[in-house]
Amino acid sequence: MRAIKVVGYDPSWPRLFADIGAEISILLGNLVLSIDHIGSTSVPGLAAKPKIDLDVVTISDDVLPKAIEIARASDFVFHGDRGEKRWAFTRDREGYGFKLYLCGPDNCAHRERILFRNYLRDHPERAKAYADLKRRLAAEADGDWDLYTGGKTAFISETRLACLSTIGVDRRFH
Repeated sequence: MRAIKVVGYDPSWPRLFADIGAEISILLGNLVLSIDHIGSTSVPGLAAKPKIDLDVVTISDDVLPKAIEIARASDFVFHGDRGEKRWAFTRDREGYGFKLYLCGPDNCAHRERILFRNYLRDHPERAKAYADLKRRLAAEADGDWDLYTGGKTAFISETRLACLSTIGVDRRFH
């Protein structure tokens, strides 16, 4: 089993996102509506696995198959649809990696991730609780990714409910 590594916030993560975002922008060109930094590395101060997560939203569902084929032909590893109409790709580098998700403009999972990210950015006490939980789960899971991921489910669900209560006040998605 692969160890689960949760590290303290690294101030280089926004730059790594900007670099990969620029590369994806060139790769996919006018097929892209937005490239969003998601996941724990997108929240300043939050401990995370050293993987930069990004959602690449295409201009329409019609161009999504073309974007998927272009990404598949690059040096990303293709993992298919994760059941959310978001196609996953990964690339590893020394010390960090990337998780790229391609989706259409009306993708619900993308919107939920943006709301979750923004909520954690706006509520540092909630972000700290999430970091503490992730560190504890990484230590307890001893490489069991299902245990680690499953252990975060209740926290994520509670936070999403809190996000929904603020959605009428805050409609920032990017």
